[in-house]
Amino acid sequence: MEPKGIFTPKAPSPIGPYQQAIVVGDLLFTSGQIGIDPSTGKLVPGGVEREAERIFRSLSAILEEAGSSPAQVIKVNIFLVDLGHFSLVNSIYEKFLGDSRPARTTVQVAGLPMGAAIEVDLVARISRPRKE
Repeated sequence: MEPKGIFTPKAPSPIGPYQQAIVVGDLLFTSGQIGIDPSTGKLVPGGVEREAERIFRSLSAILEEAGSSPAQVIKVNIFLVDLGHFSLVNSIYEKFLGDSRPARTTVQVAGLPMGAAIEVDLVARISRPRKE
């Protein structure tokens, strides 16, 4: 199976040599998303809460573009600069996933690109054909 790149203007363009996401078979692998506003290319102001909200909007757009949805998410990785934001991020995460409960890892990291407070990537199943 040949990997296929995914791109949507509803999520930020990559800031390096990578895709927003890759589809292999019926699996979608997203690149790590930070809270970049796709219209400005800059980190959204307002700290971890606003960044997390932007990240999950971006991930939703990528899922939709690939023919998936939050209900099809299998695994999520969350990277926080301050693990003290765990509860706040959890509440935003729950809104994104609804009743889904995928496997998840959350870790504290020393730093993230562009001074972000949070980064998230995920793996999901594709349940319908990708838009062309």
